[in-house]
This record gives sequence, C-alpha cells and structure tokens, in this order.
Amino acid sequence: MPSPSLLIRHARILSEDSAEIREADVLVEDGRISKIGAGLAAGEGTRVIDARGRLLMPAMFDAHVHLREPGFEAKEDIASGSEAAINGGITGLVMMPNTAPAIDSATVVKMVLDKAKAVSRIPIYTSGCITKGRGGKELAAIDGMRALGVRMLTDDGDGVSDPAVLFRAMEYATEFGMFFASHCEVHELAGPRALNEGAVSYKLGIKGSPACAEEIMIDRDIRLAHAAGAHIHIQHVSSKLGMETIRWWKERGDVKVTAEVAPHHLMFRDEDIGDFDTHYKMNPPLRTAADNAALLEGLKSGVFDLIATDHAPHTPFEKAQDFTAAPNGITGLETVLVSLFDRFIVRDELDWQTVIKRYSAEPRRMMGLEPVPVEEGAAADFILFDPEGTTTFSVEFMKSKSRNTPFLDQTLKGSIDLVVLGDQVLLER
Repeated sequence: MPSPSLLIRHARILSEDSAEIREADVLVEDGRISKIGAGLAAGEGTRVIDARGRLLMPAMFDAHVHLREPGFEAKEDIASGSEAAINGGITGLVMMPNTAPAIDSATVVKMVLDKAKAVSRIPIYTSGCITKGRGGKELAAIDGMRALGVRMLTDDGDGVSDPAVLFRAMEYATEFGMFFASHCEVHELAGPRALNEGAVSYKLGIKGSPACAEEIMIDRDIRLAHAAGAHIHIQHVSSKLGMETIRWWKERGDVKVTAEVAPHHLMFRDEDIGDFDTHYKMNPPLRTAADNAALLEGLKSGVFDLIATDHAPHTPFEKAQDFTAAPNGITGLETVLVSLFDRFIVRDELDWQTVIKRYSAEPRRMMGLEPVPVEEGAAADFILFDPEGTTTFSVEFMKSKSRNTPFLDQTLKGSIDLVVLGDQVLLER
C-alpha cells in the first residue's frame, strides 16, 4: 500500500558499520528517509508506528535463489518466490539459471526479467549460464546476457567439469566486468550426493559424498580465476577445509575471490537426518558439528563475504520419496533471518552487525548495487524486527509454494513485523 509519509517512533536502528544501537524516530517521505532524530513531529496525514523495543535495519538481499521459473512452476515461480522473500525481510534476489529452458541467452533473460517486473513487488536480478544449456561444452550467449544487465555467470548445480571451457569463459567475460559463481563438486567423487560420507552414512547404509569432492573443485576454480584474472565467487561452502582453502587464497591477495555460506550449513549437521528425513537432504550435504563451528567462525572473521540461502523449493510429493530418490534442497527465504536470530544472535554467537553486512550490504555490492543504509537522504528500504516476538512457520504463514524446511510447524524467537521499500509498505504484522 502506498504510504507517502510514515513516521516510525522509538526505533532501535542497526547498521553494518557499527555495533552500537541508537534509538531515534525515522521519518519517511516520498519513499526516502527525510529525517532521523528524537521527537520528530508527525505532519498531517503522516502514519505513525510505535516501534518501541523493535529493531530497524536495512532490508536483506539474497544472491543465490532458485525461483524455478521457467519450467518448474509447480515448485515455485517468480511471484510466489518474491512474496516468500518479502515474508523473510528480503527486498532483492538473484535467480539461478537452472531452469527449463536454462537462462543462457538474451531471449530467456528478457523473458524472466519481464515476468519479474510484471509480478514481483521487489527487484529481481538473474544470473546467466556459462555454457549453453548448462551442458558444459559450448559457451552460452554471454554478451547478449551482459547487455541486459547480467553480471553473474554460473552453471549452478552442474558446474563446468572441463577446466578449459571454464578458463576460456573467464578470459572472455572478465573483460565485460562479469564474474563467475561456482557450485563446486567433482561429480565422479560426489557419487549419489545424498549425504555426507562419514559415521551417519555408514549407519544409514547409504553411500555418502566426501567433502573432498567439494574441496578439490574449490581450489581448482580459484586457480583458474587466478590464471585468468577473473572474479570467482564460491557458493554454499559446507566444509572446514573448503573454507580454509578460501582463506588461504584470500590471504595471498592476488586473486579476487568471494564466498558465501548458507544458513543450513551453519545450523544443521548430518546427524539431524535421523530416520531418513529428506528435509535435511541437500547438495552440498550437511556435514559435521566441527564443520558447523568452523563455518560460523569463517562468517564472523570475514572468510565468507555473503550469507545466501540457496533457496531450493521442491513439492511435498518429491520430498516424500525415499532418501536416495528425493531431490536435494531446502527452502530458506522465509526462515533465514528469524532462524539466525533464534539459533545464534540470541546466544551471542553472532551479532546483527555481521548479519546486516553479510546478508544486506555485501550481496548488493557484489552485484554492483549500492547498500541500503538507514540514514537521512537514503531510499527507504528497511525492515522492523521484534526480538521479543515469535514466528511459527506454518503452512498458513509461508508464502512459498514449497515448504521443504526442517522449520515447518516450528516456533522460533523473533518476528519480522514490517518491510518498507520506497513508498510501499510491503508487509506489516
């Protein structure tokens, strides 16, 4: 609903630049933050919200999302995925290109972006394929996609097995200011990719996927980027050694490498699979408690530049199959912020400053966008979070078409009460 003038009183304002929380009133006029201060006056027609006790922070941005359109709309589509994002306090998304047809040409990019403009209330961007049809052989129509604003190139879940093809793509597209995102996996080693190779896989009698299948490819792709002078972004790192490999390359300082960690790789481990619960089946798989701890340290120390959900919706029918047959993936857009608060911030294992930097500011910077700070003169792009509230992730609450999340029907601490973008109140509870 349009809200030309909005005054939020007694907000506790957070930022990426400081751990300090300052209380102030925030006045929004014509879609911009016009004033921040104590005791601001409300003009005629101004809507007033009392935010006492609640946190006002920049809205989030997710740079790794599967919206499944075109081709798999039964799982998710752009309309439902964007509403799920708003429900989770997110006002910007980057789609992955593993659709049908794959997003590998200007034609498909235009189709997707036109649809997003028609049905989404938030900005949606798309990545493009490195190779035609994600087949790993022939380069996609990269320049045509670049002309329509594509910055990120990735073959996503398939990766590019042939290093010569990836190297050639890096040499070509880097000149256009594009960068590469890698789902790192040696397919021959990963095997069925159902779960981590270790004590749990042995106990359940399922062949596991060893962490080295991911770690080898992390090193390979960074080495290729180093040789080509390219920017490489490593997606959803799941193991301690994989993170340490990225840290080593970053400390060298002669290659542009960024990396992301997904909330599920911070929170869950292979032991959570229990009696073959497919909600915990994903790729890369959940690993061990030691990996969880290492990844959290890497997030806090800056090895990981981004938090990204790898939001991967699947229908209940698909996830109801036996563990080896069920598809990999977990939804995350609606649960990410509340679950990070419930699992880590409440326990002082993570702070809001880190979350805002890694899940709001840095993803936008990587995509060539400006961050959205809560400051005078800035466009209104923020959320209001209640640390004393709770959220129950029921079917009725969730906006995604799919609910393949371990948090289904669970109640967690924290609540996203307001999402504002420009002169629009996108969500209010």
